[in-house]
Amino acid sequence: MSSLLKKIQELAEQQANANIDTRRHLHAHPELSFHEFKTQVYVESQLNKLGIPTQRIANTGVIAIIEGKNPTKKVVALRADMDALPIQETNDIPYKSQNPGVMHACGHDVHTSSLLGTARILQSVKDEFEGTIKLLFQPAEEKAPGGASIMIQEGALQNPSPAGILGQHVATNIPVGKVGFREGMYMASADELYLTVKGKGGHGAMPDQCIDPIVIASHIIIAMQQIISRNKNPRLPSVLSFGKFIAEGATNVIPNEVKIEGTFRAMDEEWRADGLAKMKKLAEGIAESMGGSCDFFVLKGYPFLKNNPELTRRMKEAAVEYMGADNVIDLDIWMAAEDFAFYTHHVDACFYRLGTRNDDKGIIHGVHTPNFNIDEKALHVGPGLMAWLAIQELSLA
Repeated sequence: MSSLLKKIQELAEQQANANIDTRRHLHAHPELSFHEFKTQVYVESQLNKLGIPTQRIANTGVIAIIEGKNPTKKVVALRADMDALPIQETNDIPYKSQNPGVMHACGHDVHTSSLLGTARILQSVKDEFEGTIKLLFQPAEEKAPGGASIMIQEGALQNPSPAGILGQHVATNIPVGKVGFREGMYMASADELYLTVKGKGGHGAMPDQCIDPIVIASHIIIAMQQIISRNKNPRLPSVLSFGKFIAEGATNVIPNEVKIEGTFRAMDEEWRADGLAKMKKLAEGIAESMGGSCDFFVLKGYPFLKNNPELTRRMKEAAVEYMGADNVIDLDIWMAAEDFAFYTHHVDACFYRLGTRNDDKGIIHGVHTPNFNIDEKALHVGPGLMAWLAIQELSLA
């Protein structure tokens, strides 16, 4: 075990309680996407106390730079998201959300506090590594167009430009003390579909005098699933789901229109574009053939997330060094979406999972639920691990 590795582990343990305090402060004061104003000020103050210069970006985001020896040798970026969700927390804990209807239910308080902990460690050992660490505290992961896309547009990956970027996310299905990695495609793109099927309403007893949008919409929903099963490469995962179907009629009233909302997810950008085009053409064609019409609107979301295989392999090996092989697992593909994906289409990237589950303590609830919580021993792991991964990547010129 190298002396630097041991030193990072010791620093991580010494600072764990401070990281937990940071997380609890953030958890108690959550802010919604694009409104992380107090969180931004808090992050800046914590970094400035460490002597780390900061710069604002994307309105409520923060960039910080930690320079080691020979800072131009190589640059690695580390990212944490900061926004919360519009959920009323039900946990009975001392640090429960103080903002009604707003909650850190996806672990972004953990991500931010962990990266601040990583910054403390890196600042302490900056004379023992070469290169530069770029910290990205990002707003608005939870809301389109995604804070990552705005960060990139405003130059987060420039001046200096990183050779790679790392991100971590809590995992409620992985026991605390373990982390997970996956090479290649990992998370899906996510586009929102909004269809308005228009017909001609009337009395339910006289359908011959109507153009029934409910029947048209039903045909569209069934037919669109055949695009997934018949047109998609079966080796590429993809999902089409509709969760909203509104027809403002009655038992004896056929409405004038039906509104449908759903999500389309893919693991390939070419298929994503092709699938959306086919769906639009099919929906409009079916509606027209049945005497109606269909307005088909797509709210483009995040691209699919791809982990660079070589970088991810190196990071997994470094994690084994830091934590031991028994505590590093392989991840499966996940059809959820994450705006870290934007970075992965611009620079080599590795997005990994930090275990937070503890069945014995009843810490078992998933993200985006009102009783989500973590085993805070994850903050004994996350900050030091990310510091070690970053330094290991910098060591490869």
